[in-house]
Amino acid sequence: MSATRHFLTDLDFTPDEQSKVLDLAAAMKADKFGYQPYAGPQTVAVFFDKTSTRTRVSFHAGIAELGGSPLVINSGESQLGHKESIADSAKVLERMVSTIVWRTYAQSGLEDMAANSSVPVINALSDDYHPCQLIADLLTVREHKGATQGLTMSYLGDAANNMANSYLLAGVTAGMHVRIAGPEGYLPAESIIAAAQERAKLTGGSVTITTDAAAALNNADVVVTDTWVSMGQEDEKEARLKLFTDYSVTSEAMKLAKEDAIVLHCLPAYRGYEISAEVIDGPQSVVFDEAENRVHAQKAIMTWLMVASGLAEDPRVEL
Repeated sequence: MSATRHFLTDLDFTPDEQSKVLDLAAAMKADKFGYQPYAGPQTVAVFFDKTSTRTRVSFHAGIAELGGSPLVINSGESQLGHKESIADSAKVLERMVSTIVWRTYAQSGLEDMAANSSVPVINALSDDYHPCQLIADLLTVREHKGATQGLTMSYLGDAANNMANSYLLAGVTAGMHVRIAGPEGYLPAESIIAAAQERAKLTGGSVTITTDAAAALNNADVVVTDTWVSMGQEDEKEARLKLFTDYSVTSEAMKLAKEDAIVLHCLPAYRGYEISAEVIDGPQSVVFDEAENRVHAQKAIMTWLMVASGLAEDPRVEL
């Protein structure tokens, strides 16, 4: 029997596996209803401890398109993690559902769930990582640039958040040169940098961490940013708006990147802060392709994990 595969961080896929999941996502995008790993329908539990629009809709739609039935459970509607241990919840859920998707705060909760589950557990965002978003982003880069290997991807803004961590880890896994720029005190943790550098040795990618936004943008192929005020940081809003001003993706800043550079933003976006309206609504922006690709990417992740875990069969899915 195959060991159960989970997707908790961007490093849970090897470079070869990540490439195959991206191939699968492209195939699924071209054949929207052609893959049915959840035929039955089987149920997928989707827990939300944080509010969501794109994650909720993309998982709900994707599970249905895969022949399954999404069971969406909001914070406060279950006993998960407060009236019942995560381990006990996992042992109950594995007998009732085929996959567990969880958008939460602590990465440790996801790890506890996965350690006690015989069905795949997927991180739909935690305080530390957002790996599903990165599969969508890399799919978008492939669509607009043809490949990811050797491209330079520059992220500007809060470089200590979950998105920066995932851009580092998933980007180098895809063979990209990843530059992360943010102010002092808001840069990635040393453990994340070390893990990214180790992965880059396998792929030919590289890691650059800097406080110099202009240096990060120089000749970049892909420019990325994220909101400066994430969920739970609302009390810091005014201070953060001042702190990150030099890292705004504006038309002037984009002149430093390659002329044909594309712009990504995982949304929601705040025009006039981390990105100007001219850029996000301009010709270099591919943010709405990126948003749509959440569905295709997550369908590929769920399908690949089901097949790799021995819970579904499909000869078209390469492991």
